[in-house]
Amino acid sequence: MKNANTRNFIIWGVVIALLLAMVAASSAPMQGGESDELLYSQLEERIASGSVQSAEIDTSNDVITGTLSGGEKFRTNIGEIDLDPNAIFKGTDIPYGFKETQRTSMLSSILMSIFPILLIGGLFILFFRNMQGGGRGGAMSFGKSKAKLLTENTKKVTFDDVAGVESAKEDLKEVVDFLQDPTRFTRLGARIPTGALLVGPPGTGKTLLARAVAGEAGVPFFTISGSDFVEMFVGVGASRVREMFAEARKQSPCIIFIDEIDAVGRHRGVGTSGGHEEREQTLNQLLVEMDGFEGDEGIIIIAATNRPDVLDKALLRPGRFDRQIEVPYPDIQGREKILDVHMKGKPIAANVDVKYIARGTPGFSGADLMNLVNEAALLSARRNKLKITQREFEDARDKVLMGAERRTLSMTDEERANTAYHEAGHAIVGLNMKGSLPIHKATIIPRGRALGMVQYMPERDQISQSREEMIARMAMAMGGRAAEELHFGYDKVTSGASSDIEQVTRIATAMVTEWGLSDAIGPIAYKQQDNGSFVPGIGRGSAISPDTAKLIESEIKRFVTEAHMKALEILKKKKKDWVRLAEALLEYETLSGDEIKALLEDDTKPKRPDSSGGGKPAVAAVPTTRKPKPIGGATTAKDTSE
Repeated sequence: MKNANTRNFIIWGVVIALLLAMVAASSAPMQGGESDELLYSQLEERIASGSVQSAEIDTSNDVITGTLSGGEKFRTNIGEIDLDPNAIFKGTDIPYGFKETQRTSMLSSILMSIFPILLIGGLFILFFRNMQGGGRGGAMSFGKSKAKLLTENTKKVTFDDVAGVESAKEDLKEVVDFLQDPTRFTRLGARIPTGALLVGPPGTGKTLLARAVAGEAGVPFFTISGSDFVEMFVGVGASRVREMFAEARKQSPCIIFIDEIDAVGRHRGVGTSGGHEEREQTLNQLLVEMDGFEGDEGIIIIAATNRPDVLDKALLRPGRFDRQIEVPYPDIQGREKILDVHMKGKPIAANVDVKYIARGTPGFSGADLMNLVNEAALLSARRNKLKITQREFEDARDKVLMGAERRTLSMTDEERANTAYHEAGHAIVGLNMKGSLPIHKATIIPRGRALGMVQYMPERDQISQSREEMIARMAMAMGGRAAEELHFGYDKVTSGASSDIEQVTRIATAMVTEWGLSDAIGPIAYKQQDNGSFVPGIGRGSAISPDTAKLIESEIKRFVTEAHMKALEILKKKKKDWVRLAEALLEYETLSGDEIKALLEDDTKPKRPDSSGGGKPAVAAVPTTRKPKPIGGATTAKDTSE
């Protein structure tokens, strides 16, 4: 980039110098002021009358120039007069002299006349080249493909670098085998799928999988984003598709990877503006190019999206993207393998339990786990440690979920007490509800926007939830609100449980309208519209009757109210444990699940973990947090259960 800027400066410097030279050359004959053109007869009259003050004879060009008595300049051409120049002023008192200048050649005159045209043409060519940008990515290279080619010189990625998606890797191993030995399939009349569509949430490793296929097969890898095809000019995207496939055929066998293909592969015929015509033409060209592939060309297309529902059906038919490979969030074994991959080469302490961390990170994608390991390494560096301990992984996960600690946040004693009893209420209700998750940690240290939280860890990945577990989760979420009512009084209840209430309402609504867990409604699905009304089924058909809507609302209210009453009942029954836990939180600020259990069983004082990160701090999941929310200029507490 620096060399290109230097070259541009030099070019423009030369152009400016030439312009200045041309201006100087054109203005040179005008130096000395303007002169009156006199005929030789007129000059003789001036000489006879004595009105010529001085004169100079240019013998090279046969021109006499001089000054009249009034100061005017004159010029007389004597080239056509056969006369000795000395005889003109002989016998007069007029001072005169001679000079000799070089006559301008005809070639120089021609060059001076065409120089402006050449200069303008050169500037036009320069601008044109700059707009093209070296042949790629410029304003005049619309039809050029923007696909990047990753060859063997690029950092190689193999299946060993991809973990947690074993089923997807098994499906893609066929692609690798075909690229390495296509005759193994073609001799049996088999045809490898021309397109493989990777479907999954963001961060699950779709792009990494595609690169691993290219690395395993040892073939060139073209990568491009779906949005790179679409421009405001109709036909540009189709041209780029043709260009990309033409380059791919030269590198065959190879892989073409199209990321976020939904940007160009959406349903055709959708949209009212003219912009959709360009996208549809691009999609049409992509369909044609894919459909024309033969199995022996050795070109395989892999695409990725997290929106397969919006793709055109013609794109998914057999012969194009005829294989869809799910790339889901990793399970607990997958998360453990992903953590092993990202911990490789890092100084990990002996007390780090990878299985424990994997258990406490349900719902984390591969990108989330990579970020978790990186945050733990950064925390270890800030604490001047030589190795990454379990405590750093614990704190890193809390930071990823809830944000950094805010120990400098100014809180009154009343606010700290409110937070402590609030979080203790969550914990006690959770400990005494059948079907609730085990407690991992309770803290009243502000973190991010949270003033405190209670965290739970599932024993295993939860694929589904039972009615018992849902009721327990709702009661646990209402424990904070119930604790504020019992300890501080009805009029002292804060807005801290607002998001708890939202969560409970959301669960109750799903139980009634989606999961068929209401005896009064029965196993019938209803979908809530944007205006708050319900319609039967998946949202089609006429709205439900007012009686049915009223019944749905009453059932939702019943589930929420029963959860609140259950929380009040448990806290009244376990008041001694609740108060003891709240006071311990006020004293120690953070308690692990084992410490809470020991405290409630025999009132054992918690032992604080040392700063070296010894022991096994809990890695939390399913946090219940208490967050501040500005209301009318004031900062109040808000409680969120996730």
